[in-house]
Amino acid sequence: MTAILGISALYHDSAAALVIDGTIVAAAQQERFTRVKHDPSFPDKAIEYCLGEANLCLEQLDAIVFYDKPMLKFERLLETYLGHAPFGFQSFLRSMPVWLKEKLYFKSLLRRELRALVHKQRAEQNGTSVAAEKKRDKRPGLPTLLFTEHHQSHAASAFFASPFEQAVVLSLDGVGEWATSSMWLGKGNTLTPLAEIHFPHSLGLLYSAFTYYCGFKVNSGEYKLMGLAPYGEPRFVDTILEHLITLFEDGSFALNLDYFDYSAGASMINKKFESLFGHPRFDDASAPTQLQMDIARSIQEVTEQVVLKMAHHAFNQTGVTRLCLAGGVALNCVANGRILREGPFEDIWIQPAAGDAGGALGAALMAWHGYFDGQRQPELPDSMRGAQLGPSYSNEDVVAQLELQKVPFHYLNDDTLFAHVAQLLANEQVVGWFQGRAEFGPRALGNRSILGDPRSASMQRQMNLKIKQRESFRPFAPAVLEQDVSNFFNLDKPSPYMLLVADVDEKRRQPKAAGVSGLAMLESPLSDIPAITHVDYSARVQTVDSQRNSRFYALIEAFKQHTGLGILINTSFNVRGEPPVLSVDDALRCFWATDMDVLVVGNCVLMKAEQRAADIERAKAVTFEED
Repeated sequence: MTAILGISALYHDSAAALVIDGTIVAAAQQERFTRVKHDPSFPDKAIEYCLGEANLCLEQLDAIVFYDKPMLKFERLLETYLGHAPFGFQSFLRSMPVWLKEKLYFKSLLRRELRALVHKQRAEQNGTSVAAEKKRDKRPGLPTLLFTEHHQSHAASAFFASPFEQAVVLSLDGVGEWATSSMWLGKGNTLTPLAEIHFPHSLGLLYSAFTYYCGFKVNSGEYKLMGLAPYGEPRFVDTILEHLITLFEDGSFALNLDYFDYSAGASMINKKFESLFGHPRFDDASAPTQLQMDIARSIQEVTEQVVLKMAHHAFNQTGVTRLCLAGGVALNCVANGRILREGPFEDIWIQPAAGDAGGALGAALMAWHGYFDGQRQPELPDSMRGAQLGPSYSNEDVVAQLELQKVPFHYLNDDTLFAHVAQLLANEQVVGWFQGRAEFGPRALGNRSILGDPRSASMQRQMNLKIKQRESFRPFAPAVLEQDVSNFFNLDKPSPYMLLVADVDEKRRQPKAAGVSGLAMLESPLSDIPAITHVDYSARVQTVDSQRNSRFYALIEAFKQHTGLGILINTSFNVRGEPPVLSVDDALRCFWATDMDVLVVGNCVLMKAEQRAADIERAKAVTFEED
């Protein structure tokens, strides 16, 4: 047996993943345990979970792999600061202490943190204290430490987890060590680099610059920008292509750095960028203006153009008919949908944990196939286990916890549970759905989800403002039975990880109100499933099959029996400023703190009307930071 632990940390979305003999056993983000959104800290809790899932001690591992090479990243930072000197000196002073204290000596930091985990595990096993174990063996031996490059980790997470024997791979993000975009050829158990674009020229950072300019937070607000885009018109596309980015036919590009400040400054953009659009940086606290909407639409159009050109070039260079995607830009599901519809590939596969968290998984897979020369047999539909790789809670544990806390609930067997919850949903009740193993990656896929009836004209606004506590303009995704997807959307392929946008079928659409634009478009239903129909008649589709998620499938099937429609609203089980819930306690607190009507944890059904007022008041007293 060869057990490999992959780690990502110290930038954002720290995570751990465990691979045994090439099989993905467990993976989780640190944020889910600490409740700190995008937590960048060392993922000790995620590591402990992964090892516990396989009943392994850290000392039993064959290798521990980090998802990038800190020394190469430090080299890039130094060269960038030197290239911009004396500008950027304040940024240099802010960043260097962190590097000199921690990141530059990351191998020592990594060993120190891992040894602390060894001492903790030994103390638990021996019934002693951590101090006693440290005194007994201050520097215990550790497994082999390996380092992959950042984009290599992304590419490995996409290709080695995909169902393809051969594929071309695109890794697109902000920046790793030097690479910001890269192309790879995956074949069997090998990944061969083909091309790279280097910092400071970055599609991810370009999109993040517009995220920042529109008033949203970098590394979390990109979803808002993508959701805002359909409300606008692409009237600044030519401005962006003329002044900010030079796009070449092969998909490569160069940014005009005169407009940006991220290379060595304290901000993403400068005054020249603001002057280009005739407005200072927008305030996130204000309602979006038409100008913001038009800018969002324009950068989204440009991003799609770049990604499409890259995809065509990758096909022309390799002749390979299958494409894999990873990196933060691969979470742009609108661009992904266009690749599927307009690109040259027979099929595409996108890593559901496409961001830095997925780098932990890619690092472990890369070590298995590269360092240990592990052979690969692609699995169908893929090897991600439906991204259900996190902790789970048995019904026995749930019942014991609810009874201990004196929480009112009803226990229903499966033969009545699904029909009962489906009826509640059909009555426009909002349901928190907590089942099985937690999802790995940013998407809720039916295990840590909030569900609603897509037929309701008021549900989109209600769930945004009263449940999710976020902006009213943000769309919700549909979860649809895989065999029924073509009844609702112009999509003829599975989309199990909610990473493809498709148009709502024409026969379901309703005409837009004449003369209505901007956020006013929210007031008029656009289809017979209005709660998941965005203002451009699109939806971010999740297809659900019984193989990947039998319980979620059974619930949607029961809803279909009640209503004739095998489709539900599916959004992540959290409120604004928090990561998705992980534990039963997390779910209870979120349920009590919002206007959610029902919580279903395993086979336990909790009705809001039956909950104790004290629990609700205590939960609602907790405030959440902005996301």
